[in-house]
Amino acid sequence: MTRVIIRKSKNGEYKGFTCKGHSGFAARGEDIVCASISVLVINTVNSMEELAGEDMEVVADSSAGTIRCRLKKPLSEKGELLMESMILGLSHIAEQYGEQYLTLKFKEV
Repeated sequence: MTRVIIRKSKNGEYKGFTCKGHSGFAARGEDIVCASISVLVINTVNSMEELAGEDMEVVADSSAGTIRCRLKKPLSEKGELLMESMILGLSHIAEQYGEQYLTLKFKEV
């Protein structure tokens, strides 16, 4: 199962996120759920960096299936829209395929 934790402050400001694990929907190389999650998360990180110019620290371990993104400053309007877009996409995947493959949680930090 893939677990995504979105970290937000008490006042609702995004602080980062962690995506961990492989969904287990299908065999490695054929897992459309895992591939979809990966595309959303990686594209969000790349877009936040290249299109929105966000200051963040990203650590990835492909063998463990982990991406951790820590935002160093409050997000710009573009960055916030990109985060909301990722969350929307992940929410739809969780609804369509089920929480046995993807859980999306929010954590106050």
